[in-house]
Amino acid sequence: MKAEVFLPDDYRPADDEPFMNDRQKEYFRRKLNAWKLELLAETRDTIEGLQDNTRNIPDIADRASEETDRALELRTRDRQRKLVSKIDSALRRIDEGEFGYCEVTGDPISLKRLDARPIATMTLEAQERHERREKVHRDD
Repeated sequence: MKAEVFLPDDYRPADDEPFMNDRQKEYFRRKLNAWKLELLAETRDTIEGLQDNTRNIPDIADRASEETDRALELRTRDRQRKLVSKIDSALRRIDEGEFGYCEVTGDPISLKRLDARPIATMTLEAQERHERREKVHRDD
């Protein structure tokens, strides 16, 4: 079992330290786990809310509005379910030592990008190239 890495509360990864050192990995691991717990709590709240709100609404307009709200909520939760899967993948990459490196080029992903989007798998440049290619193929 690995020794726990001490991480001050005000720690932020910096460019002047070795890339993906133990402190940075621990920082991103904690950030990803906190995000995952938040998403799972929101999912539980949604399930409880949907169970509590199973009532018969006589007015057809109110019922339609309620159904639209439920459908939107379920779509949001489905996107979050996919996000939890990406978070799990990022946590796995941390454990395997692959986190923080572009899956296309192998270059380090900037710390600012990882802090803003810790599930990122590509550098900004590789992501932009990917999106441009995707757009070209979609337009065909």
